[in-house]
Amino acid sequence: MNGKSGSKHIWMIILIIAFVSVPLRLENHSMIAHAVDHVAERQLSDELLEKELRFQQLQLEKLYEAIGLDDLDADATLEEKLDVIVEDERLDSTITSIHVAEASTGKELYKQYTDFPLRPASNMKILTTIAALEVFESDYTYTTELLTDAIHDNGTLKGNVYVKGGGDPTLLQEDFVQFAKDLKEQGIKEIHGDLIGDDTRYDDVYFSQDAPWEDEQYYYGAPISALTVSPNEDYDVSTVIIELEPGEAVGEKAQFSVYPTNDDITIVNETETVEPHEERTVEIERAHGTNDIVLTGDIPSDTPLIREWRSVMDPTMYAMNVFKHTLEEEGISISKESEIKKGETPEDAELLTSKESEQLDELLKVFMKLSNNGIGNLLVKEMGKVVADEGSTEAGIDVIYDVLSDYGAETENMIFRDGSGLSDKTLFSTEQLSSILYEVQDASWYAHFEETLPVAGVDERFVGGTLRYRMLSDETAGNIQAKTGGMTGVSTISGYVTTSSGDKLIFTIFMNNFTGGPMTQMQDVILTVLAEE
Repeated sequence: MNGKSGSKHIWMIILIIAFVSVPLRLENHSMIAHAVDHVAERQLSDELLEKELRFQQLQLEKLYEAIGLDDLDADATLEEKLDVIVEDERLDSTITSIHVAEASTGKELYKQYTDFPLRPASNMKILTTIAALEVFESDYTYTTELLTDAIHDNGTLKGNVYVKGGGDPTLLQEDFVQFAKDLKEQGIKEIHGDLIGDDTRYDDVYFSQDAPWEDEQYYYGAPISALTVSPNEDYDVSTVIIELEPGEAVGEKAQFSVYPTNDDITIVNETETVEPHEERTVEIERAHGTNDIVLTGDIPSDTPLIREWRSVMDPTMYAMNVFKHTLEEEGISISKESEIKKGETPEDAELLTSKESEQLDELLKVFMKLSNNGIGNLLVKEMGKVVADEGSTEAGIDVIYDVLSDYGAETENMIFRDGSGLSDKTLFSTEQLSSILYEVQDASWYAHFEETLPVAGVDERFVGGTLRYRMLSDETAGNIQAKTGGMTGVSTISGYVTTSSGDKLIFTIFMNNFTGGPMTQMQDVILTVLAEE
């Protein structure tokens, strides 16, 4: 089987999985961003999981044979096996950097182009997580406050109400519902004043450095501020969920719904329901620089529910719009003269109620397991605010440099641009990352860090994460804890593997500048070889 054929089969599997709505999540921007736009919440059935295992095993056996691993002597060394893999023609047009070391001693076992700074994609999240655990306690939380400068007058607040953002990535509409209930318990029924969003904890740079224009509308490229709201517990900040299904009859426009309800975005519906089995051409696009989400194309009448996430332009105004709608839905009247604005909360404002986020150790699991870019970029600004009293990306990046320097990293040879790895200007080497993964094992918070890493072949979503349907064989399932990364021309994976002999190894694999099919197959072969040691 040649490389092109293997790639074709993998793409077929990816598309089949997408259509049956099994959990996949893209990391950063990628070549299949429009084919599978978001992770689904269901898990594979036992039957589908068994089929995927058989398929992977067949692919692995064919790759072993094609690469030439089966031709090696039974006593071939690890170095000889990995040399055969990296010299394979499938990697001819790829910069492949591999570093492997003993976890107990740091002794180097294998290296290939380890001195080259390369793009890590979402492997940058490893460094953000390490810095966050070093700077904050594992039970650290964010606080969102509801305050007022109003006069209380027989159930009416005559003045402004402020939502003071604390950078919480976990703020949901349900929290605004609780705010409304808290107000009603205080006897408040009406608000005669403006609703003001205070996002001044952080700077007003909403997009991460170098964020590609083409990614802005998608959940992985969404803007952030100190006041954001997420549509569900994946905490994809500053996004709305668009649900789309065919109209009731052929020729009618598709039916749609938006969650959470808000007036911040405008839906332009230019779709048409067509006969069953006709080509589906429907697209959901947010026009650049606007909050207009345009629905176009044909949707066959037998199409199942489509669910996609789209970002908004201004996270603070979006959050405040959701807040206003929630108050009204919960029976609190807002005067017609009231406006939604941004502003700073007066120092003498009265605290009405507040909300604490979930603890950092739990938040980091969502961040790492689901590779959530928004959480990473908010973490960076929070580190800057807490350490340097400057809620900016630049200040937070300086904190990451300082933390890693304390763990022996030569940070003068590393470039960080955001907390998620979305930037293609972020650069460091596999040897540097492996060294950091070795050094942090003695940190007091290391157990929390290890729990954030996706675990290969474990079907539970918040355990397996982005590795839940990779490396399902007995040799690898449950034995590999690693962060994956992917963007156009980049595929990475780094972490720890337990070998068949019980040894723990550290590995870092960066593949850059490829133009062919998925590199994850080759990574899985490498990691299977390590697991079999």
